[in-house]
Amino acid sequence: MHTSDNASPPTPHASGAQPAKTLAQWLDAITALHPTTIDMGLERLQVVAQRIPGQLRMACPVITVAGTNGKGSTCAMLEAVLMQSGYKTGVYTSPHLVHFEERCRLLGEHVTPEQLCEAFEVVEAARSGAGHTAVSLTYFEFTTLAIVWLLQQAKLDVVILEVGLGGRLDAVNLIDADCAIITSVDIDHAEYLGHTREAIGREKAGIMRAGKPVIISDPVPPASVVAHARELGADAWLVGQDFNVSGDKQQWGWAGRGRRYSGLAYPALRGANQLLNAAGVLAALEALRPQLPVTAQSIRAGLSLVELPGRFQIVPGEPTLVLDVAHNPHAAATLTANLDAMGYYPGTHAVFGCMADKDVAQLLSTVGPLVDHWYFTDLPLPRAISAEQLKALAMTTPQTQKATLSTFANAQLALDAAVAQAAPTDRIVVFGSFFTVGGVLANGVPRLEAKHLKA
Repeated sequence: MHTSDNASPPTPHASGAQPAKTLAQWLDAITALHPTTIDMGLERLQVVAQRIPGQLRMACPVITVAGTNGKGSTCAMLEAVLMQSGYKTGVYTSPHLVHFEERCRLLGEHVTPEQLCEAFEVVEAARSGAGHTAVSLTYFEFTTLAIVWLLQQAKLDVVILEVGLGGRLDAVNLIDADCAIITSVDIDHAEYLGHTREAIGREKAGIMRAGKPVIISDPVPPASVVAHARELGADAWLVGQDFNVSGDKQQWGWAGRGRRYSGLAYPALRGANQLLNAAGVLAALEALRPQLPVTAQSIRAGLSLVELPGRFQIVPGEPTLVLDVAHNPHAAATLTANLDAMGYYPGTHAVFGCMADKDVAQLLSTVGPLVDHWYFTDLPLPRAISAEQLKALAMTTPQTQKATLSTFANAQLALDAAVAQAAPTDRIVVFGSFFTVGGVLANGVPRLEAKHLKA
């Protein structure tokens, strides 16, 4: 979701591209490099990585996070606790909500466009520079190499990498993990990863390394994940066996191999699912204690201060605004449970847009019972299902056909319509895609004021 300049971007070619002067031009040029958006495999990446000085080897511990949902939250909590402990952290996550720079944080701050442009030049020189046979890379592969190069240059104490898709063949898996974390495993991207949890689990298990810890924070993991850890000789940490959580409405506790924490405040990220993510984070920190010791106070402070836009983010105002990037059935079920736990609202308005390759009918039917008014939106990319198609599907879905249904050209227009329609005591939920949430965050976090406050 970048904004293109009016100038035509240079086209990379085998003899080496003229350096693009802006981040937007670079991103446009990188997008045009490869015939397909997703092309699983590490062979092309390895060729280019070996041409880059230093070959993208990390001199500090690396934590790699895979899973269907909860990856971004897990990375954010790891970063928050490790920064509270005084470590120099680097984080790579994807996708972004508004600005591409969000994908890489150094010492808690987003990298600059200038840093990214420098990194892109390094990767382009390795990909197609003088003396090299040009290698075609996807947008994700090219940008991953660039960000990993930035992380390598930053002389960090710890690097946290979020897998983009799957694990085994994802570009992030080019880097060996000192500790792997596998969050929830459910059905998503089935055309690439498989149509069962077992098949998807095998793909995600590919981030494990022999003799290294792997934290499996899914309480009911696919057997394929546990089996791969045993076959590989990885040190698997399992919920209920190697660590567990307990708690009441006020506080929670964690117990692991020889260490326990009690009286912890709940993570600042909202939703019951965040407790499992936090439990996995504490297990990873315990497994890495010899290299990265942290104090109980750092854990308490980090979990209480962590922020991550778009993960059941509740924005105070009238009406209440909820932002959530939930875009698959598992995440939609979690969103529904979290919405239900918010208590009674006279009306719920949903701004919704998503990709056509998602289980759209299941998303609608899962959240549908809580929604009174739907505002379907187009999204600015070819993979998206149109607002009109969403409306047509909702008209035949039992859980949504009784609600009011309307369509809009973009997420901001849909939100504006929801605000105009909503009563002060209602709530508005924006979900379905990073692009949907990003579309209402483009000008900052909206602060809603009900009509009676404007009089």
